[in-house]
Amino acid sequence: MTTDARRFCPNCGDPIETDPAERPVVPGATGARGKEQTLCDACYFDRFDLVDAPDRIEVLVCARCGAVHRGNRWVDVGARDYTDIAVEEVSESLGIHLDARDVTWQVEPEQVDENTIRMHCYFTGIVRDTPVEEEVVVPVKISRQTCTRCGRIAGDYYASVVQVRARDRTPTGEEVERAEAIAEEIVADMEATGDRDAFVTDVSETDDGLDVKVSTTNIGKKIAAKVIEEFGGSYSDSETLVTEDEDGEEVYRVTYAVRLPPYAPGEIIDLADDDGGPVLVRSVRGNLKGLRLTTGEPYEAGFEDGDAPEARRLGRIEDAEETTVVTVEDDRAVQVLDPETYQARTIARPEYMDAEADTVPVFKSRAGLHVVPDRDEA
Repeated sequence: MTTDARRFCPNCGDPIETDPAERPVVPGATGARGKEQTLCDACYFDRFDLVDAPDRIEVLVCARCGAVHRGNRWVDVGARDYTDIAVEEVSESLGIHLDARDVTWQVEPEQVDENTIRMHCYFTGIVRDTPVEEEVVVPVKISRQTCTRCGRIAGDYYASVVQVRARDRTPTGEEVERAEAIAEEIVADMEATGDRDAFVTDVSETDDGLDVKVSTTNIGKKIAAKVIEEFGGSYSDSETLVTEDEDGEEVYRVTYAVRLPPYAPGEIIDLADDDGGPVLVRSVRGNLKGLRLTTGEPYEAGFEDGDAPEARRLGRIEDAEETTVVTVEDDRAVQVLDPETYQARTIARPEYMDAEADTVPVFKSRAGLHVVPDRDEA
């Protein structure tokens, strides 16, 4: 008695010479693909598609910033054109047959018009020890919309506003300029981490200082904290109900009120109940620190006075004028020409004055005439 060990194709009935068990199996292949293993080569290749490709792909692009919509979010890609994006989208949408091995492919994009790219994809591989190749063409349509971020910017959306003010004075130009730079730097750092919700809506100078409108309350808080870290002072926050969202939740806008100290670096003040002479303010972070113009010695306000000791303003170091040194009398006195009357006057010589200098900057006020440091050293 003999047994016919031959197998037959379940599709056409022809005998199959090769045992399907001897064919290479890709790990994880199950189901319909497993049944395909029992077909003869003719029937198998008649049904075979090396590549599974979509008929068409649509790529949503923001018309304002160029971001691409992927999944359920917008992603900044920094592309000048969208050919590379089209290649990437097509690559992710293609499926290669599990029986194929040693697959290689290349793509040739064809720009049909401004919004259409036809992707010609060429594939080669080995299936059942037989070289196979296939070409598919996938049209990619570029559709332009407005992303959530750009829509909010266009609508002047903001969630918080930082108001930079100062006690008993107006913020200096340097403080205003730096506060604006701090806002831009914080937003830039957050954008660099991929935070698309971070943006500055508006920056405006007022008679009292600076207003910065930003997209989130977190950014507003960071700006306020950074400003007082650099310039001293304090800030408070308050909420205002503006609307309700689609879920009926109340939406609040937060105002961060920054109050800078009453004195700014570069100011010259005359302390009350103090006969040590004017002080050039150098820092107001924590408490006021400065330099005595009579001696050049450092000054620091006590804890109870903090950044606002009682004093009267005399001016700023920028008000100083260059004048001629007549003679250095001793370690504590120098004779200079009064920049207004041109008369020789003996005044205090502070430690920071160069005894070899021919000219020095002097500041004249109701407190008298004083040598001040060079601006680079102030």
